[in-house]
Amino acid sequence: MFTQHFYIKRLLLLVPAFVILSCTKLVEIPEPTDTVTTAKIFNNDSQAKGAMVSVYSIMINGISGYTGFGCGLTTMMTGLSADELENPGGSYSTFNKNMLDARDGTVSTMWNTAYRAIYGANAVVEGIEASQAPTLHAQVKAELTAEAKFARAFCYFYLVNLYGDVPLALTTDFNKLVTMNRTPKSEVYKQMVKDLEDAVNGLPGDYTAGAGERIRPNKWVAKSLLARVYLFLEEYDKAAAQANDVIAQTALYQLETTDLNRVFLKNSGEAIWQLAQSPDDFHRGNSTPEGFTFLPNPIDSGSVSFTISKSLLNAFEPGDLRLSNWIGTSFNKPASVTTQLWFPYKYKTGRHNMAIGAPATEYYMVFRLAEQYLIRAEARVQLGQTSLAITDLNALRNRAGLESISTGLSKEQAVIAVAKERQTELFTEWGHRWFDLKRTGKASGVLSAIPIKQPWKGDYQLLYPIPADEIVRDHFLVQNPNY
Repeated sequence: MFTQHFYIKRLLLLVPAFVILSCTKLVEIPEPTDTVTTAKIFNNDSQAKGAMVSVYSIMINGISGYTGFGCGLTTMMTGLSADELENPGGSYSTFNKNMLDARDGTVSTMWNTAYRAIYGANAVVEGIEASQAPTLHAQVKAELTAEAKFARAFCYFYLVNLYGDVPLALTTDFNKLVTMNRTPKSEVYKQMVKDLEDAVNGLPGDYTAGAGERIRPNKWVAKSLLARVYLFLEEYDKAAAQANDVIAQTALYQLETTDLNRVFLKNSGEAIWQLAQSPDDFHRGNSTPEGFTFLPNPIDSGSVSFTISKSLLNAFEPGDLRLSNWIGTSFNKPASVTTQLWFPYKYKTGRHNMAIGAPATEYYMVFRLAEQYLIRAEARVQLGQTSLAITDLNALRNRAGLESISTGLSKEQAVIAVAKERQTELFTEWGHRWFDLKRTGKASGVLSAIPIKQPWKGDYQLLYPIPADEIVRDHFLVQNPNY
């Protein structure tokens, strides 16, 4: 976490036109030699905005090899850890078996990229606060500070749900960072709520920051994450209120009801926040990280690295359009496989049809409206508003071609219905299934019965290990139990 911070200082030196390039190019920028360099970055609106864009560059580009918590790894690894994906005989089989090693490079990459983004967000907050430049205008300062706080909360949400207690870094002061210990998860959540409340108050309600594209957080993006955080904290009244505020923005957001394949297009009516890849990237071109990784080449006969599990396939009801539109099949099978392979197909651009320099038709979806319906539904069930909750579920079921379920379900039946709709709607998206199993207490029972996860060594496997190299570098860090 703390040995890579000067990498972010390099990022913050870059002008907006350059920060969106891949991170392999960024490392060539020399380190600043004094504090004057940082002051120059926050000297005017354009350069300060470029510093914030660099944080999103870390998320969508990751590090060398194009890997990171925000560019596909969270979805892939948690999908394997849960009951969504399989990687038979592949290099990620340890995630499939929930038998991780603290020396695993993927575990380290997810940790490091999240903290690099946090460091960048902290640098924006501090740099703007310290700037006295008249060419850095007050409105820009306020909005960028709010945006940076949102980004920080976003990263911490994933860190605490992957690793448990984690160091809460709110500064760029190396002397403080190098000796930090782990902060209780409850305290990290409190900081998330504070940051998100500040973001809600400081961000605009439109997408002007992204020139009309939904690639920069606004007020409703912050409320979307705040709704999710409150749901995880079991503060159901607040979760329902935040989700309701987002759903009410009908001029901005609508469920895509005519064609499910429109959901993941860039700037779709359902998109609340997306990360925009650079189509000029020589590796992925105009494909999203998950489209590039999940889709076979050729699309109907290429090899499949990450296959949909049978338990996920069996969760879909007959006629569910999410199954026919969001899951694809390939007939290129290893000799040991006797049936066709299924793969996530929410994104349609992958290695088979990507083009370097061509316009992107899809952006990488982070928050979308359907999740807010599901958050409100779950919160309403817990608040005793079962009929209203089922109405929310039916909005998603109907657009998936399924019949409505009865609004007269009992609370226990409604809880099961919400969990099922979350499984079939949000599959292979940013770890929703993995986190849902854990927060609802279902993980051990569900996962310990899966053959590939035998023997189930214990519930300690529900947290990823703190990277071993971080423990070595900072002896104040304590490893998760049994690793």
